[in-house]
Amino acid sequence: MPDKITLAHSPDSDDAFMFYGLATHKLDTGGLHFEHLLKDIQTLNEEAMRGTYDVTAISFHAYAYIHEKYALLPHGASIGDNYGPIVVSREPATANDIPNLKIAIPGKLTSAFLALRIFNSDFEYEVVPFDKIIDAVLDGTCDAGLLIHEGQLFYQSKGLHKVLDLGEWWHEQHGLPLPMGGNAIRRDLGDGRIKEVSKLLRESINYSLTHRDDALQYAMQFARDMDPGLADRFVAMWVNELTLDYTDRGREAVRRLLDEGHEKGILPHKVQVDFVEG
Repeated sequence: MPDKITLAHSPDSDDAFMFYGLATHKLDTGGLHFEHLLKDIQTLNEEAMRGTYDVTAISFHAYAYIHEKYALLPHGASIGDNYGPIVVSREPATANDIPNLKIAIPGKLTSAFLALRIFNSDFEYEVVPFDKIIDAVLDGTCDAGLLIHEGQLFYQSKGLHKVLDLGEWWHEQHGLPLPMGGNAIRRDLGDGRIKEVSKLLRESINYSLTHRDDALQYAMQFARDMDPGLADRFVAMWVNELTLDYTDRGREAVRRLLDEGHEKGILPHKVQVDFVEG
């Protein structure tokens, strides 16, 4: 079995926080070497289609298309419990106005886009890099934007208006958190190596949660000029106890999201969601 594991994740403060223990060699990896590769989530989703990396962060939306190659690790998820991606607009609007809006989205395979289409598929959209979405709304390129990152915390300071919080809506509908992304591992690594890698990744998340100040200081270099208070809030939203363990609610939320995507005709087939055990 290979001693090198390619580990691909986004260059964001929440992922950096999660992998702090591994990236800074705080953990005994038993001779395994982790090669960290930083890519935006759209690229990660596309590369997962090709099975490029041993372990990769993915959108749960993308998992519908890669589940034959990859299984989901039982930890590492970004799940919002009664909060999630937010649709914001330049002019005041309500969720009923969505069919009349041109919305900037961060990628067709993002879970945020899937959730928005489950809510209402009847809208015009344009794919815009996630960190340029607020600009696209402000300059009039789009009427509204679907925010998946730290813009969720400061859009009001830019004069934008909340149209819909998809996490709040999902919770009202199902009483479940809204899952955005997780970590997937190639099935062809074999059960032994999969369990070995899974154990180390869980240890990394736990190390960060128990050494929060040090992990947050490390993550700040990936925080795109956020002040420490804002970065702390952002990391807390997306790296928490549900990241360490989905729990039954989290696993059910993933299945429900993908089932509804299929029922609404967005996903071409029903998805068997497999979590690595142990």
